[in-house]
Amino acid sequence: MARALVEQRLAACAQISAIDSYYAWEDAIRHDAEFRVLFKVAASAYDEVELAIRALHSYELPAIHAIPVKRAYAPYAAWVIANSTPPADP
Repeated sequence: MARALVEQRLAACAQISAIDSYYAWEDAIRHDAEFRVLFKVAASAYDEVELAIRALHSYELPAIHAIPVKRAYAPYAAWVIANSTPPADP
């Protein structure tokens, strides 16, 4: 999923971390090893990114969060926008 979104230019970067999760699901407390993927994307690409994650994710209810960035180093922010905005269809 991480590679697919970067290849499709929906995300400029994807960082993957192993995590240990405890959560409530189907009237039970579950415990699983999972992976957190942090995608760095332009705010304007959120809807397309969410659709792609939902299509590719194995979970029925994936945790998808958008964390707004109030400020960022301008050259880095420009790189994220340039690399997470898919080209317009001709």
